[in-house]
Amino acid sequence: MKVKNLHIIQEVIANISRFILAAAFIFSGFVKAVDPLGFQYKIQDYLAAFGMASWFPSFFPLLGGIALSAIEFSIGIFLFFGVRRTVASTLALMLMSFMTPLTLYLAIFNPVSDCGCFGDAWVLTNWETFIKNVLLLLAAIGAFKGRKMLVRFISQKMEWLVSLYTLFFVFTLSFYCLDRLPVLDFRPYKVGKNILEGMTMPEGAKPSVYESVFILEKNGEKKEFTLENYPDSTWTFVDTRTVLKEKGYEPAIHDFSMIELNTGEDITEDVLTDMGYTFLLVAHRIEEADDSNIDLINEVYDYSVEHGYKFYCLTSSPEEQIELWKDKTGAEYPFCQMDDITLKTMIRSNPGLMLIKNGTILNKWSDEDIPDEYVLTDKLENLPLGQQKVGNDVHTVGFVFLWFVIPLLLVLGVDVLVVRRRERRNARKAAEAKKQKSEVQNIVPKVGEEQKEEEPVTDGSDD
Repeated sequence: MKVKNLHIIQEVIANISRFILAAAFIFSGFVKAVDPLGFQYKIQDYLAAFGMASWFPSFFPLLGGIALSAIEFSIGIFLFFGVRRTVASTLALMLMSFMTPLTLYLAIFNPVSDCGCFGDAWVLTNWETFIKNVLLLLAAIGAFKGRKMLVRFISQKMEWLVSLYTLFFVFTLSFYCLDRLPVLDFRPYKVGKNILEGMTMPEGAKPSVYESVFILEKNGEKKEFTLENYPDSTWTFVDTRTVLKEKGYEPAIHDFSMIELNTGEDITEDVLTDMGYTFLLVAHRIEEADDSNIDLINEVYDYSVEHGYKFYCLTSSPEEQIELWKDKTGAEYPFCQMDDITLKTMIRSNPGLMLIKNGTILNKWSDEDIPDEYVLTDKLENLPLGQQKVGNDVHTVGFVFLWFVIPLLLVLGVDVLVVRRRERRNARKAAEAKKQKSEVQNIVPKVGEEQKEEEPVTDGSDD
């Protein structure tokens, strides 16, 4: 009796652990899949923090991020449905065994501000991440030890179809969001947000103190400088970054600053309080920007000039790279310099286009989806394009959920039909076998009786 109770307890623990892991891995993989560039930037931060950026080819952070998000999502789905139980529980245990000590290191030494486990959807501190990973590691151990006791929701013959469809779905979702824009935007620059309001500090709050670090080069040697020890003009600008010196209250948007290239003037307030329309072309590194749709960008700029709208290109690239871009593309629009991380946060496309009015973001387009002359047929005031794009995250999640679930429900339906047909067939065979056995049992006594009647009766005397 005690052995049976122990087995039940182990089975309950294994399945509870399995569902906890499934929820964490599905959520983690999904939010990374809908924002592949965001996860790429986080991997680049990791590699830079550990001095490993030069160890890998340039495409590794993006493709590695997409692959990891697909693995996480698939592990979660496999655990939830109870398919590929050994593979899923083993991979979950391996990932948690690696991530738990890594996040302990991050919590102690703080080389990156957050691990990016749940993307921008749920930002945890490094210590919160470590505690979360300890709990998930315990769950992974429980699921791995009891992997044979995990309840199946899909039969073994159909699990290959669920596995293939899960991988197909998550890769398709990632590449769609990479080509367009994330279907869910968890950042402070999502459509409908007001940038100026996002920069506002509550009354009496103490702000965080940041310091700008400039990376300059001279005679092949790169060095970092601040405004206090900025060198002479013989040094060449390479890059700039912002370093947190003292933690305080941080508004959702804290690094939005537009510095006009030609004049060096800060035009941030003028742009964000302008009651008219303003197009912002965002290219965080203009030397890496895709120029395949530059004709459409130039058409939007010409359209802006024709109708009196403002148009600026925002970049963190140095002036010489901007001049090369102008020569290559024939760009005539004004340029402003801005923090690289801010630009990456604003839009997940290089370049990407944003439309704002009075500081409110009305619309965003990736490089592959820039409006053309067939859309820009009138003033923005008279076009749907000039109105705030209507979006609902709940509806979007529901739509994506249905795209994933409906085919799986069909698979489940087919699986149930197959299982029931197999059960009916087995039941019919069992009934036939039982009937045949019964007939045999009825025949054997009759044969015995006939043989008994045919035996000659003797009186024991010799003939």
